[in-house]
Amino acid sequence: MKNVALWHERDISHSSVERVILPDSTILVDYMLSKMTMVIGQMRVFPERMMRNLESTHGLVYSGQLLQDLVEKGMPRDDAYKAVQENAMAAWESDTSFQERVSKDARIAKYLDAGALAQHL
Repeated sequence: MKNVALWHERDISHSSVERVILPDSTILVDYMLSKMTMVIGQMRVFPERMMRNLESTHGLVYSGQLLQDLVEKGMPRDDAYKAVQENAMAAWESDTSFQERVSKDARIAKYLDAGALAQHL
């Protein structure tokens, strides 16, 4: 209706919406659903390999969630980012556990206790 300038004097200048946009949109949705059905139907999942991949990061995949948790608990975002980034980089470079590093960081412990860290990491 927004494309119709004068609703009581409608002309064909706005008919492109009905002729082009709506049919093209429904055709696109049909294609997307068909493609996704095929992808999911042929997908093979290897839970053991997924777990090995997650463990190979030594917990770094949880750094984003930790950042959000710290901000939600009241830590300023810049401080939270710095604390998480420092621990993540140190864990990555030394091939050590991210979870162990953050659990020993006093800046993080001030906002999240060991129980909260264990729940999210």
